[in-house]
Amino acid sequence: MSVSTNPSRRRFRVLVAECKQEVSTFNPNPSGYGDFNVRVGATLFDHHRGVESEVGGVMAVLEDDPEIELIPVWGASCKTCGGVLAADAWGRLSREFSTALAAAPAADAVIMCLHGAMAAQGEEDPEGWLLAELRRQRGDALPVVTSLDLHGIATDRMFALSDAVVAFHTYPHVDLRSTGQRAAFLMGRILQDGVCPVTARVPVPVLVRGDELITETGAIRRPIERAKAFEVSGGGLSAGLFVGNPFTDVPELQSYAFAVTDGDEAAARNTATELARLLWADHEKMQVPLVSVSDAMAALARQAEGTVALVDAADATSSGASGDSNTLLRAVLASGYTGRVLVPLVDPSAVGAAMAAGIGATLNLHLGGALDPARFEPLPVEVTVRMLSNGRFPSESWGEEWNSGPTAVLQAGQITIVVTSQAVHLFDRSLFLGHGLDPRQFDAVVVKSPHCQHHMYAAWCREMIHVDAPGATSANLPSLGHTRCPRPIFPLDADVPFTPEATIYVRNRSVKSDS
Repeated sequence: MSVSTNPSRRRFRVLVAECKQEVSTFNPNPSGYGDFNVRVGATLFDHHRGVESEVGGVMAVLEDDPEIELIPVWGASCKTCGGVLAADAWGRLSREFSTALAAAPAADAVIMCLHGAMAAQGEEDPEGWLLAELRRQRGDALPVVTSLDLHGIATDRMFALSDAVVAFHTYPHVDLRSTGQRAAFLMGRILQDGVCPVTARVPVPVLVRGDELITETGAIRRPIERAKAFEVSGGGLSAGLFVGNPFTDVPELQSYAFAVTDGDEAAARNTATELARLLWADHEKMQVPLVSVSDAMAALARQAEGTVALVDAADATSSGASGDSNTLLRAVLASGYTGRVLVPLVDPSAVGAAMAAGIGATLNLHLGGALDPARFEPLPVEVTVRMLSNGRFPSESWGEEWNSGPTAVLQAGQITIVVTSQAVHLFDRSLFLGHGLDPRQFDAVVVKSPHCQHHMYAAWCREMIHVDAPGATSANLPSLGHTRCPRPIFPLDADVPFTPEATIYVRNRSVKSDS
C-alpha cells in the first residue's frame, strides 16, 4: 500500500528505529541488557516483516512505495517488562542507538517506534533521551514522527522533539500494526503533501485502571472514538489519550490528551481539551473493584460449572512485576480447594532443581518469593515434575517466538504450576498453550494480567475475580507508595482539582495556553 504513486515527486529516505519496554519502579529487580532483543540494520525489518507490530505497520505502508526508501537503523524490544533498567544496560543500549544512527545514511525523515513508559537508573525519560540524541545528530529540521503506547508517559521532551505523535487507540492492545500504519501515512503527508503539524497536549491528574479502560466496552471509549473521528476529519492528523503506566513512578506520570492538526493551533487546543474533559468526566469510574484474597477463596469454593479466573494483576509481568508472587497459590493450598487449578510462577531456582531431578521426580521445593522477597515468602510445596522445556513457544497474540527460559511444569495435587526461569508476557494464554495446557480444562486459573483480549478468558470463564493481592503492579494504587509523580492526583489524593491547560508544540517550539 503506497502513500502516493505520483511519478513527478522525489524519492524520500526514511529511517526507522524502535525501543520498547514498560517498567514498574516498584519492582525491586532492575532490568538488564539481556532482557532485550536488540536488532541492528536489516535484522530489524527481517523480524518485523509480517509481525503485528508498529514497525511491521510502517513497513506495510512504506516498504514498497516507489517514492520512499525505508532504512532500518536499530531496535531494542524487551522480552518482557520488569523493573527499572540498570544503568549499565541503559548505557549500552543508548550507545548502540547512537552508533547505529551515526552509521545510517543521510535521510529526509525518521519514524521512531517507542513505548513511553521506560525508566532507567540515571535517566527517567529514556525515550525522550533517544529523541534528543536523534536531534543532536540529525538536527531540528528533520521531520520525526513518533509512535507510542497508550500506556506511555507523554513527556514534554518527547512532544517537543517530535513533529507529530501517534498512539495506540485500543486496550487490550490490538492495533499495534495499524498504529505503525498511521505513523507511516502521517509521515507521508509531511513529506509529500507538506502538512505542518501543530500539537496540543493537556495533562489530566489521574491514574486509571479497570474495566472502564477496555476500549470496546468501557467509558474510555467516548474520548477514544472522538479522537479517531478527529483523525479522519479534514484538518486532523492524530489524536488520542495516554493513560500512563501507574507503576512507572516518574515526575511526569499522569494521563494526557493530545491532538495534532495541519497548522491549526486552535483546533489542536480545542480537541485536546475536549478529550481531556471527556476522560475527566468518567475518571472516578476508572478503578478496579478488588476482592480480598479470603473472599476470592470463598467464591472459588462455591460449587458451579465452569472456570474461575483469579486475576492477580498485582503480579502482571506485562506491566513490570516480577512474576514470582505465590499469594494465590498459597491461598488455594491453605483453603483445601479440590478443583483443578492452573498457576504461572517465576522461580529460576525451582526450575533448576526440577531440571536436575528430571521428569517424574518428586521434590520438596520452596516456590515463589525468589525475586521480590519483601512481598512474598517462599512457599514449601511437594511437587512432581510433569514436563520440562526450553521455554520457547509462539505468541498467541503476535505470532512471534517468546522465551520464558528453561521451564518446568510441576504438579502439586490438583494444582498445575508452570514455573519459568524468567518472566514472560502473560496477557494471553501463550505460556499455558505452549506447554500443552488449555485453561478451559481447569476449574480455576490464575491470570497475571489486568486484562486480556475478551476471547482469551472473559468470554468463557464463569467468573473473573480481581483479587487484592500484593505486588509491584497492584491496582490498589494508593498501596504502592508513589513519591515522584505530580500531586495531587486521583486516586492517591482526595478532592483533586482539574483545570485543562494545553501546551502547544510547533516543530520544536512550545508555548502554553489556558483553555
